[in-house]
Amino acid sequence: MLDYAIKLTVIPSSVGGEDVEELRRHGFDDRDILDIIYVVCLYNFNDRLADATGITGDDFLK
Repeated sequence: MLDYAIKLTVIPSSVGGEDVEELRRHGFDDRDILDIIYVVCLYNFNDRLADATGITGDDFLK
């Protein structure tokens, strides 16, 4: 799962069906895989938004 998350983060265009099959071989079902994808995408979106706007981790405390 972590290898998949890294690959989806660093080189998303390289993710394919073989990666999904590897997750299935490790016991993840379709719902699990979709959850993994959603979480990785959400964190990547938030990180890129924060980077682009200059938001840092403690800005919300101010």
